[in-house]
Amino acid sequence: MVSKNYETVFILTPLLNEAQVTETVEKFRQVLKENGADIIHEENWGLRKLAYPIQKKSTGFYVLVEFAAPSTIVDTLELAYRRDERVVRFLTTVLDKHAVSYNERRRKGEMNTQKAAKQQKEAQTA
Repeated sequence: MVSKNYETVFILTPLLNEAQVTETVEKFRQVLKENGADIIHEENWGLRKLAYPIQKKSTGFYVLVEFAAPSTIVDTLELAYRRDERVVRFLTTVLDKHAVSYNERRRKGEMNTQKAAKQQKEAQTA
C-alpha cells in the first residue's frame, strides 16, 4: 500500500487542563499508530486565540501532527475527531514533496538562520 505524508492540526476546547490535553493528544496518536501511521513530528502550540469564536469560545489548544500513512487513515482519524467533543476544529492535508522538505528544514532551524542571514546582509549593505 502506498504511503503519503500528511499534516493534521486540531484545536481542543480551552476548558481542558494540561493532563486532559495530553490524554486527548495521546488518544489521537494511538488512532494513527493502530492504523499503520508513522508519526514524523508533533508540535503542541499551546493555548492560542482563535480567529473567530467557535462554540462561544475565543481560545483553544492547538496541536500539529505530521505523519506518513496509507490514504485510508484520513477517514478513520477524522471520524475520531468528530466523535470527540473536546475537538473544536481540525484540518488534515496531504503534503507534497516541497512541503515535506520545507517541514524538514523548518524543524532543523534552517528557516530562522536564513532569515537572520538575510537581515544581516541587508544591514551590511545599508
